[in-house]
Parts: sequence; structure tokens; C-alpha cells
Amino acid sequence: MAQGLSVALPLRIDETDGAYGLNKDIMSMAEQNIKMVILTSPGERMMIPDFGVGIRRYLFEQNTSSVAATLKQRIQNQINRYVPYVNLKDVQVLSPTTISGETDKTALLVGIKYSVPAISVSDIFLTIPVRV
Repeated sequence: MAQGLSVALPLRIDETDGAYGLNKDIMSMAEQNIKMVILTSPGERMMIPDFGVGIRRYLFEQNTSSVAATLKQRIQNQINRYVPYVNLKDVQVLSPTTISGETDKTALLVGIKYSVPAISVSDIFLTIPVRV
């Protein structure tokens, strides 16, 4: 019987694990859980209507510092609530620039610095690109 901490997403058949691939360590599970919280829109998760940041809806907002601050606060609140074994150190919300140096108005870049105290791992940096 395969052993792991959680089902790895996206779902895939794995010869070692059987029907579904599994996350084998806390680091891969933490990264997956953070991505799921950020990329899920409120109401998408069954039985937990408040789960998720809903970052894609912010792609159509004005690119202002107040919208970035609101999004940053929402990310912090959601991760603190739904991924409690992770300690957030920093959240950055950026608009990436194109090769020509212009701001890409169809994308956001979320940078998250965190630690996982239970396994004494610190200063992990995760970048999540989000596009229309």
C-alpha cells in the first residue's frame, strides 16, 4: 500500500503510489496547499464557502497600491486560517514586466516567503504567477 501525506494535484496515475500520486513530504504538501488557497475562489470548495483568495478576480481590478494591499491582506488571512502549520514571513503582490519593460496588465505575480516550524525549515520562497 502506498504511503503519503496527501493526494498530489493535479491528479495523476502513479506506478509507485497506485491510483493517485501522493505528496511524500511536508514541503511539497505545504506548497500545494498554499497554491490551492490562493488559486481557489470563495464558493468553489464544497462545504467551506469562505475558503480561497479568489486571486483571478483581482486581475480585472485597477492596478493600484490599495488593490495590492487588499490582496496581500486577503492572502495572509487565508493562509493563516487554512494552512496553520505554515508561518508567513512576507507576501508580495507584483505586476510583472514584459521583455520590452512595460507592465504586463494581464498578470500578477505573488511571492510568498514562509517557514514550516514543525520540521525546522525556514525561508522558503514560493512564486505563483497568475494570468488571465
